[in-house]
Amino acid sequence: MKLDISTLMMIFFLLALSVSIWKIYAFLPNKQLEDDDRTPEAQKELERIMSKVLKQRIDTISNKELYVAIKEDESFDDKRFWRFNQNRLNIMRGNLKKV
Repeated sequence: MKLDISTLMMIFFLLALSVSIWKIYAFLPNKQLEDDDRTPEAQKELERIMSKVLKQRIDTISNKELYVAIKEDESFDDKRFWRFNQNRLNIMRGNLKKV
């Protein structure tokens, strides 16, 4: 059986492609991280904390004051919500106003 050069090139290309796809798959995260705060459950928890803080304050509160109050709340978990910042609060509060 005689293989020409194009057949050999196709075999090596497919072999290299399959190895590279496997290597990419091996490094992708397969399980959810325990400090992932982008899940719907974590988002609901942040919204619950934000609404609790807003209910405690009857007067109008700025986003900066709300951010500080949420960070100081006893139910706020710094380790879980380590990516929570002022910009994310602004987006969340803007989404609540639209609903």
